[in-house]
Amino acid sequence: MESVYEFLKSLNIINSDTLVVAVSYGPDSMTLLNVIKKIFFKNKIVCAHVHHNHRKESDNEFVLLKKTCEDNNIVFEYMKIENYTNNKFTEGEARNKRYVFFDEVMKKYDAKYLFTAHHGDDLVETVLMRLVRGSTMSGYAGIPLISERSNYKLIRPFLYVTKNDILCYCELNNIKYAVDNSNFNDDYTRNRYRKYILPQLKKENKNVHKKFLKFSTVLLEYENYIKRIIDNEYKNVVTKNIIDCKEIMLKDDLIKKRIIMKYLLNYYDLHVSEINNHHIEAVLRLIKSSKPNGFICLPNKKKLVKSYNKIYFDNSYVYNDYCVILDKLINLPNNYVIETIDKLENTTNYVTAFNKKDLVFPLVVRNVRDGDKIEVLGLNGSKKIHDIFINEKVPKELRNSYPVLTDGNDNIIWLPGLKKSKYDKSKTGNYDIILKYYKEEKNDNTK
Repeated sequence: MESVYEFLKSLNIINSDTLVVAVSYGPDSMTLLNVIKKIFFKNKIVCAHVHHNHRKESDNEFVLLKKTCEDNNIVFEYMKIENYTNNKFTEGEARNKRYVFFDEVMKKYDAKYLFTAHHGDDLVETVLMRLVRGSTMSGYAGIPLISERSNYKLIRPFLYVTKNDILCYCELNNIKYAVDNSNFNDDYTRNRYRKYILPQLKKENKNVHKKFLKFSTVLLEYENYIKRIIDNEYKNVVTKNIIDCKEIMLKDDLIKKRIIMKYLLNYYDLHVSEINNHHIEAVLRLIKSSKPNGFICLPNKKKLVKSYNKIYFDNSYVYNDYCVILDKLINLPNNYVIETIDKLENTTNYVTAFNKKDLVFPLVVRNVRDGDKIEVLGLNGSKKIHDIFINEKVPKELRNSYPVLTDGNDNIIWLPGLKKSKYDKSKTGNYDIILKYYKEEKNDNTK
C-alpha cells in the first residue's frame, strides 16, 4: 500500500477538506474507507452508500455499513434506487443514478474530493475489454487516477494495487466486508476476463497492472492534448448547436470525427454510453452526402437533421417511431431483443446470417413504415410488408411497432420472426454476422 499512501499524500489535501468515499461494503471500498480514515484522520469523512435494490443481501449490508460508520465517527449518507426502467436492472442506469446521488452529496458538504475503490485489476480488465469491443482514445486508456467532475475531483488511489493486495490488507487489519457472488458468474464479460485472462498476464508479469497504469497515463496525456486542439476547432465549426457542413469538411477526417463526437456527447450528457463509433460514422456520412437534405435517427428517439449546409437536432419534432443503429444487443419496444450471436442456432426466421461484403453499413433497426417491401429469400421480386402481416396473421395493434432490419440504403434485409431476405446466408454458410430475435425475459430480482 506504500504507493497508495504516497499518492494520497501528494494530493495536498488540507485538514478542512471534507472527503467523500463511495462505499458498497465490498472488500475494495471497505479497505478504501479504512485507508482514508487512517491517513486523513483530522478530516471530516463522509461514506456515500448506494443500495442498488438488486440483491437480497443489500439490506443487511446497509445495516452493517451504517454501524461501522457510527462506530468510527464517519458521516453516513445513503440512497436506495427504488426502480429501474422497465423494472430491469442495468449497470448503465445504476451508474447514472449513483453519480446523481454522489453529485448531491458533494454539493451538500461542499466537498472537493470523491474517492472510489477501483483497483489495478479493474484497470487491466477495462482496457482489455475496450480493446476487444472498440472504444475512443480515452476509452482505451481505461480508468484514470483522477477525473475532473463539474465541481470536484474523482480520485482512484487503488489503481496502484491489485485485488490480492486489498484482500491481504483486509486480513491484516481485520476489516469486515461482504462478497457479491455475481462477481463469479461467467455470464458477465468482466468476470471472464478476471478469471481466465488476467491470471495469464500475471504469470508473465505479476505487476502487469503497473504497466497498464503507465499505458493509461501516457494515452490520457495524448488525449488531453488532442482535446485542447478539438476545443479550438469546435468553436469554428459549431455555432448555437448547429454544425456548419462547409466548415467541418475543411478539416482532417480525425478532426471531423472528434468534433462530431464532442457534439454528440455534449447533447447526450449523462447518457453518453448510448453513443458509439457507429453513430459518429453515420453523422459523418450524413455530412459528406451529396444530398442537400436528410436525417438520421439516433438513440433515445433523437433525430439529427441535415438542411443544406447545416446539421442539427430537431428538438421540435416529436419522434414517436424508433430507429436505431444495430449494436450487439438492442431492446425493442415490443419487448423483444435483437442480439448479435456467435453461433448459428437454427435456420428459422428468428435467426438470420449475413456476409458483410453484401451489405451497406450501418445496419439499422426501425419500425415498419407505409410502403415497405422486402425481397424475400427464395422468391423473385419483392413483397409488401403489409401483405406479409396479413398472411402471417400479425395483429393490427402490433404492426406499426414491428421491427425491420435495413441496410445503409434503407433496404429491408430482415423481417424478424417472419421473413428472411435474399441477403440471408444461413444455408450457404458464407456469413460473418449472425443475428437472433427473441422475447426478452422479465427480471424479477429487482425487488
